[in-house]
Amino acid sequence: MKYVLFYESADDLFSKAPAHQEAHGVRAREFQSRGELLMTGPFSNPQEEGAMSVFTTRAAAEEFAKGDPFVLNGVVEKWYVREWDEGLD
Repeated sequence: MKYVLFYESADDLFSKAPAHQEAHGVRAREFQSRGELLMTGPFSNPQEEGAMSVFTTRAAAEEFAKGDPFVLNGVVEKWYVREWDEGLD
């Protein structure tokens, strides 16, 4: 089982994101180095579609979002986690 963190972007995504991109990246690399973040990135139209990240545990996904500079600084308007059965045994 994996856990997918979905981000819905704020209306002013492109004006807010650059100021927090570096800190967001540092956080992502930290979780990746711990083996908890498997992949992350925006959809092709991040303003309308947002972004997603795949984590090994729900706790890691929630911890990431709660401390992510994008969330703390209003780049992300809403986030939620869904359990995902990747379908591979």
